[in-house]
Amino acid sequence: MKNIAVAITGASGSIYGLRLIEELVKAGCRISLILTKAGLEVLRYETGLEWEGSPAEMQALIRDYFGGTKKIAYYDEKNMFAPIASGSSAPDAMVVIPCSMGSLARMAGGISENLLERVADVVLKERRDLILVPRETPLNAIHLENLLKLSRAGAHIIPAMPAFYHRPKTLEDQIDFMVGKVLDSLHIEHNLFLRWGSDQES
Repeated sequence: MKNIAVAITGASGSIYGLRLIEELVKAGCRISLILTKAGLEVLRYETGLEWEGSPAEMQALIRDYFGGTKKIAYYDEKNMFAPIASGSSAPDAMVVIPCSMGSLARMAGGISENLLERVADVVLKERRDLILVPRETPLNAIHLENLLKLSRAGAHIIPAMPAFYHRPKTLEDQIDFMVGKVLDSLHIEHNLFLRWGSDQES
């Protein structure tokens, strides 16, 4: 059973993170979830979800949202004593979805001031998969340099750039396309979009 750390930051696109978790639960993965303060604020603004309270209360709310599963462990971004903060208990992979440019810059600089940054550092040093889904446009030279630095360090960069060759009909189709690309990088099977070369619907 894969243990995947998922972090949701303050970039727009928190729905990507929620949809990814749904698919990871369906695939039988264990999820260590980190929500930054800004991530929670954007999540509330974009989805209307009111997740607040103690870590235990937050975990109960989150598990209830995802059907009562016990496969999700929530960790406050200030909890540097979480198991995933140690290389001896590193997750199999980490996905930052969506990834803000602020979080990106701190990861690129090797800064570990909160749990998200520490786990990203751990995943890189342990040669595990770090998958970043940046959601920003346009990108300036600093953003691009930070992306290149992280790519060279071993991170997978999957920008939130939905395609159209799968003939999306709804917003959900576009969300699923991006989540499917992340699942591909995690080597988790899915059928979220029609692949190029497959029979197209007429």
